[in-house]
Order: sequence, then structure tokens, then C-alpha cells
Amino acid sequence: MKPPITFSHLDQAGSAHMVNVGSKPIQLRRAVAGARLVCQPATIRALKARALPKGDVLTVAQIAAIQAAKRTSDLIPLCHPIALCHVAVEFKIRRDSVDVTCSAETSAPTGVEMEALTGASIAALTLYDMCKAVDKHMRIEGIHVISKTKQ
Repeated sequence: MKPPITFSHLDQAGSAHMVNVGSKPIQLRRAVAGARLVCQPATIRALKARALPKGDVLTVAQIAAIQAAKRTSDLIPLCHPIALCHVAVEFKIRRDSVDVTCSAETSAPTGVEMEALTGASIAALTLYDMCKAVDKHMRIEGIHVISKTKQ
């Protein structure tokens, strides 16, 4: 029989609390997350030509992702506020989609995957917002952690 699942953010009474990471060592931590915006090929052509009504979509999405990663603890209640050393956002443009990859790095006692996930999510949401005038059939999918490491 499997032992019961325990959640680090719940105490013995089932109340939510922030996990105490004060005794954990400060380590270099890196996480990479991804998301995908699926859209019409015509939307991709307009994006590549910088011909969308709202302007330079990729630059705006990149800046939005970086800002979001820095504000993750403001958005997710029990997430620790951590100082980010680096955030990078990359886009791979395909025929009918844009793949977003967001990496985040910190030196902290806790992981940085929530910041990478938040960055990837907000980049995809920003792309959606900036393309919605020309494509009513878009969807965001596949938000996930690609990797996480600590040294």
C-alpha cells in the first residue's frame, strides 16, 4: 500500500502555509518552462512581417514575460519572493504556432520553476492578446516545466 500523499503547503490540520526554507542552503538554481500558442498560418505570416495591428508582438511578449517572472510571488500566494539573477525568453516560430521557452535563474534556498512557468504563461497570453484581432481560433497549450536544476 502506498503512503498517503502529503503536500508541503498544508500543515497537519490542512491549513495552507508558506513552506519554511530558512534552513535550506542557498544554491544556484535554474528552471526552463515552455508554452505554445497555436494559431492560423496567416497569423504567423503577419507576425513575421510585423504587420499585426498592435505592433512588435514578440518584443512586447518578451518584456511581459520578464516582468511577470519578477512578480511571480505577487501572483501566486504561497510562492516565495526570490531575487532573479537572469530571465531569458525565446520564441520558435512554426507554420501554425509559436513555441515559447522561458528560463529563470536565482541563487536561493528554493526553486525557480514557478518564475519560469509564469514567464512562459504570460508570454503566451501576451501573444494571444496581441494577435486576437486577426485570429479568433487561437489557443494556448502545453504549459510545462522543461527542466530544473540546482548546484
